[in-house]
Amino acid sequence: MSGTSEGPAPTAELNRPTVTESEITTSPCTESPPPPSPSPPPSPSYRSVFTAAPLAMAVVDREGMVTGANAALAALLGRDPETLTGAVAADLVDLASDARTWHAYRELLRGRRSRLRCTRRLKHPEGHALWVRVTVAPLPADDGGVLLSVADIGDHHELQAQLRHLRMHDPVTRLPNRTLFFERLTAALEAESYEEGGTGRIGLCYLDLDGFKAVNDTLGHRVGDQLLAAVAERLEQCAKDAARTGTPLVARLGGDEFALLVEDSTGTEQLADLAESLLDAIQAPFDLSGRRLSVSASIGVVERHAAGTTPTALMQAADTTLYWAKADGKARWTLFDPERNASRVTRQALASTLRPAIERGEFALEYQPLVGMEDDRVHGVEALIRWNHPRFGTLTPNRFISLAEEDGSIVPLGRWVLRTACRQARDWQVEHPDEPPIFVSVNVAVRQVWDSDLVADVADTLEETGLEPELLQLELTESAVMGSSGRPIQALKALSDMGVRIAIDDFGTGYSNLAYLSRLPVSVLKLDGSFVRGFQYEERAATPPNPADEVIVEAMVQLAHRLGLTVTAECVETSAQATRLRRIGCDTGQGWLYSRPVSPDRISELLGTPGVQAGVGNP
Repeated sequence: MSGTSEGPAPTAELNRPTVTESEITTSPCTESPPPPSPSPPPSPSYRSVFTAAPLAMAVVDREGMVTGANAALAALLGRDPETLTGAVAADLVDLASDARTWHAYRELLRGRRSRLRCTRRLKHPEGHALWVRVTVAPLPADDGGVLLSVADIGDHHELQAQLRHLRMHDPVTRLPNRTLFFERLTAALEAESYEEGGTGRIGLCYLDLDGFKAVNDTLGHRVGDQLLAAVAERLEQCAKDAARTGTPLVARLGGDEFALLVEDSTGTEQLADLAESLLDAIQAPFDLSGRRLSVSASIGVVERHAAGTTPTALMQAADTTLYWAKADGKARWTLFDPERNASRVTRQALASTLRPAIERGEFALEYQPLVGMEDDRVHGVEALIRWNHPRFGTLTPNRFISLAEEDGSIVPLGRWVLRTACRQARDWQVEHPDEPPIFVSVNVAVRQVWDSDLVADVADTLEETGLEPELLQLELTESAVMGSSGRPIQALKALSDMGVRIAIDDFGTGYSNLAYLSRLPVSVLKLDGSFVRGFQYEERAATPPNPADEVIVEAMVQLAHRLGLTVTAECVETSAQATRLRRIGCDTGQGWLYSRPVSPDRISELLGTPGVQAGVGNP
């Protein structure tokens, strides 16, 4: 016996059946249990009803022994009626196979329970399975004992099994559907599934057909369904061929998405081999109703320890990896990369908190000097935004500007940068009245021109801060300006007419449409740092100077000057670079030779300081 002090259950004459379902209905008895006593013989009328009843029944005494059974029970169990009397009732219908049912049955015999009902799968002497519903209820106190009734529910159980199969399988491919897949996945990740043996690992191939929508749209859903069924057959064959410790479960999750679940996987190599076979199988042409179709698939592959993994986490990883496979070019499989996923999660976290961060004041500006090549004095500064993120620390623009452009938050963020930078430039002018005022350069994204009235924003900011228009410089990248027409060019011309300086940033790496350059309202070219880095003249330089860089830079400087533009060289890091750029004719330089981006107070210290040289402006 399990879970009681009554001792072991009597041995059954029938083979012990397998228990698959148990339903127990119990309630406390309101009367005190009568003392055990031999069951009185049934009355003649009672015996005739008991014998003739079509329901299989037996009377069981308080010790659990059968004192009488009708012919219906003997016929149902395939037993000789004479062998039932004196048999152990619990063995006849397998009540001792699980602790919960056995305990409830013993309590009922003692008079502490009023009813027991459960479903059992018994083994018939002829060898077939017998599904029955067992009910045990106490007889009247005068009769003593309990009445055990057994109903054949085989037809009902078969119907339920058929309905479950229909509910758990996809009608198009006949594969397990999403519901059954997650049921199996959840069971596979339960501790008892892997702690007692196996590898303790789990793998998943999450597959999506490339271009399936085009098949449905051009050939119709009937052909699309035929293709899905054909794909399912190939996936099942791959699963059988790749089976090591067991055949992977193949399921259709919906649409053209399939999954192969590998329990007790042996490592990423096994999953990679499976993914390769899946790709090869699907890429082979399909012959469908006289049509020859070729498709490919993208597969996300995840393999990890089952411990600590949840169905949700595993599917999120698989979905992410499938997206990578699609983004990387399709018709391939991609293995889950925790580092790449961490970057994606970080990006999503930043995107979701960008707009609130503007309202919370989490952004700040640092400024990098633009120094005159001839006098080594600070002529202007470039405003560079920083995000003081409460979780990820200080973030530079390359971590979040693209996100701001995607969701449109670049517009309010750009307004904040413009106002803050102009206000700071005006403060420096007031603090140093005897020094020539410096200009402030602010980066502008093209979306700011399209999604807002940039001209009005600039005009309002200049009026609000009191900064002269010629002390504001707006920087746009070359690729954003070259080839533009319509509203962006009109806005730039209006700003230029207002007196604002327009600069092209990273010049030399974009379109470089020099003919178009002459028609743009531009006053400054900022040479990309990739050209300036080639100016290495120190003997200790790791790489020799590239003469082509110098020729190109000199040509661009001369062209800019002929067009009436000034030139700023970015990424100036050594004195040798500065010397050569000065001789070529660059007007201003920007880079670590002069200063890294610093706080407004540090810029105040540099104003009026002649000879801003290597290290002088660095914190």
